[in-house]
Amino acid sequence: MCYHATFASMQEDSTTYSDPEKQDRYDRAYLRLAKEWAKLSHCKRKQVGAVIVKDSTIIADGYNGTPTGFENECEDYHGETKWYVLHAEANAILKVARSSNKVNGATLYLTNSPCKDCSKLVLQAGIKRLVYIDKYKDTSGIDFLEKAGLAIKQINDLNEK
Repeated sequence: MCYHATFASMQEDSTTYSDPEKQDRYDRAYLRLAKEWAKLSHCKRKQVGAVIVKDSTIIADGYNGTPTGFENECEDYHGETKWYVLHAEANAILKVARSSNKVNGATLYLTNSPCKDCSKLVLQAGIKRLVYIDKYKDTSGIDFLEKAGLAIKQINDLNEK
């Protein structure tokens, strides 16, 4: 398990608990939910799920896939991901944008760490904390969010401790 956080960013986060054991239990539970959402993806190469939590309430969820109204297949006949496939975190952030909820100060739970493009969306949305399972092949997204001061936590093993 990896922890990358500044004390100030942890204090600003409205979804953290003062008890580290309780926080860890909830982090693992929300990551398990993100894994379930990933199973809804029609993408063959990689299925990714996201859950956004604010004030102990799930305010959005998402998985990687094509935009509404398009066919569900994410890959072309060469097996390459179609350019218009949305990533899980982008889908979840866009869901919040269509609602009356605000993502500012929330925690984003992801099955995979964000790519560099999605990391910009995460930062601009006002998300203050990121918890994920697997590292994406290109770590520049995580590096960018660390530099921006987000609290970042990786949990590889979702079993209760």
